[in-house]
Amino acid sequence: MNGELVKENNIYQNPVTVKNILKFTLPTIAMFIFLSFYTMIDGMFVSNILGTDALSAVNISMPVLSTMYAIASMFATGGSAIVMKKIGEQKNEEAKQNFNSLIIVSIISGVIAGIFGYILTKSVILNMNVSPEVLNFAKEYLGYVLIFTIPTFLNVNFSVYLIASEKANLSFICSIAGGVTNIVLDYLFLSVFNMGIKGAAIATGLGYSVTAVVGLIVFANKTNLLHFLKPKFSLKVLGKTITNGSSEMVNSLSMAITTYVFNLMALKYAGENGVAAITIIMYVLFFVSSLFIGYSLGIAPMISYYFGENNKDKLTKLTNTSLKIIGVISLISVTISIILTNPLVSMFTDSNSPVFQLATSGNKIFSISLLFVGFNIFTSGMFTALNNGFISALLSFTRSLVFIIICLFVFPSLFGITGVWVANPIAEFLSIILSFAMFFKYKSKYNY
Repeated sequence: MNGELVKENNIYQNPVTVKNILKFTLPTIAMFIFLSFYTMIDGMFVSNILGTDALSAVNISMPVLSTMYAIASMFATGGSAIVMKKIGEQKNEEAKQNFNSLIIVSIISGVIAGIFGYILTKSVILNMNVSPEVLNFAKEYLGYVLIFTIPTFLNVNFSVYLIASEKANLSFICSIAGGVTNIVLDYLFLSVFNMGIKGAAIATGLGYSVTAVVGLIVFANKTNLLHFLKPKFSLKVLGKTITNGSSEMVNSLSMAITTYVFNLMALKYAGENGVAAITIIMYVLFFVSSLFIGYSLGIAPMISYYFGENNKDKLTKLTNTSLKIIGVISLISVTISIILTNPLVSMFTDSNSPVFQLATSGNKIFSISLLFVGFNIFTSGMFTALNNGFISALLSFTRSLVFIIICLFVFPSLFGITGVWVANPIAEFLSIILSFAMFFKYKSKYNY
């Protein structure tokens, strides 16, 4: 069994070098870049074919969808940390049983989330002071997206477990296939068949379904490191999964709340054009942030494995090298985001529109936050991988809810719509102070 385990996990036995780290994480980084890219393409189709009202409706729908993603991410990241730690401890069979039980629980949760999504739809949307056109777009979009709740849950889980199972390349290929599916169907449903915003919702759902279907096929293969077998349910493992993954859940739930508040503030200070502008800015920010999200998720199985193996030398080198890589990416990404602001925004709206002016000025200020985002995302993800869900959740909660909400209520009242743009970089700066404080506080405990 031990020999088989080493053979199956030979990538974890390799020396910790920049080359090996990037070899392990690049497929995940590329996957998230591509995911964010085709999400942007989705927005471009909606905006250019259906108009900025439809684009605003998609953003107004995000609080409900983010809540759904939050639960899926909790099971995926929290469960992966437990499974990979047990593999590092050479508890291979137990890891597989945990994997199976957590996938089943995730599917059941997807059913429940879909039902509650329909219930939440009306209360969330009706509280927004928007035009009837935007309101109708949002109701129709959400109604069709929620049909694909279970495939979406499986997509999130299988993407993470494929990476942990040394199949990051396959996870990346699935993302490409899902993205291409989404883009092609966007064109067909919106441009050819004139299905309206429901076409965009169905295209998105079918795009997410690709990884779900491939994952079911892959994990049915008994030769894989992780595969389907008779599950063994454990309340202790489930509780630890929820605790470990709580930071990702808190992060996504907080995003739902902050997106809602961003929309309220944009409506208050710039009307529906402000909502369209913040939507475009968030697309751009997510596109660049996907580098950090991809790296943090890609490196997490290695952190969990070395932690379970009690390999202090590799864990220390992995952490230090990661901080250097993130520092380089941060400097490059903020520079590119500012330089390419105009071309990026022009993909969504005409350069003569008021939305364009709002989005370009806002994005240049928003982009400053990219100096801090990567370190905040990595630190929170690192504590999840180390099975310290409480600290990870604390960092996510303060970053994506407490600091940003405070800034959103303080700065717009002082500077108007400019204060909305300024809020995010200041919140990220406050977060990095707390992130580094926790990083150094627990350094001796985890020996990184």
